[in-house]
Amino acid sequence: MTPVIGVDGCPGGWIAVRWAETVSHHLCRSFAEVLAMDAAVIAVDMPIGFPEGSGRAAEREVRSRLGGRQSSVFSVPARAAVMCADYREACAANLAASDPPKKVSKQIFHIFPKMREIDALMTPQLQARVIEVHPELAFWAMHGEAPLPLPKKVKGQPHAPGLALRKALLADAGFPLEALPPAAYRRADVGADDLIDGCACAWSARRILEGRAISFPADPPLDARGLRMAISA
Repeated sequence: MTPVIGVDGCPGGWIAVRWAETVSHHLCRSFAEVLAMDAAVIAVDMPIGFPEGSGRAAEREVRSRLGGRQSSVFSVPARAAVMCADYREACAANLAASDPPKKVSKQIFHIFPKMREIDALMTPQLQARVIEVHPELAFWAMHGEAPLPLPKKVKGQPHAPGLALRKALLADAGFPLEALPPAAYRRADVGADDLIDGCACAWSARRILEGRAISFPADPPLDARGLRMAISA
């Protein structure tokens, strides 16, 4: 089976789930480590391609499908804001670039370092192999293209019924969850939901490889660096 990898950002770096004849998971400290792994497709839950102004069509289209789970999809600020290491400077840059003017949410500001890390490595050519995905969009697709009724977190903490639902969807969709080795990561490095999200990204990677994935938008625009701005599942 051709290997694919699903990747989710986590406190310790990047959790990479590799799906080939067997399933394995790896904690990578840098995205360069992920790129060095053997895989035909790497599907990552992190924005690729940043707008110059007000948001991306990708988030708008995905949010409209996720119902109560749409809060998991953050608006991507302007490139000038993403490049700021200081929160107030990032807000000022996004206020100047967006119409209507918008500040940067604290949630997405905290993942700016990972966004910049990927951006520094990405090229239009590399996007043939490295594709942006989102786990909640993958679960939407597994759930008959319908929003999930349960969140995976409540007040920032793992929500057991929501995690159980996502595991069941993965199993029903053909992901070999039972073959996944037990995780022995520190919670400070990998959260309870990060590995499940990595599996969902790997499921999307398999669909991308097989030509069955859906792209939002279908005809994605390019950012100033020539990177496609789309989310697939």
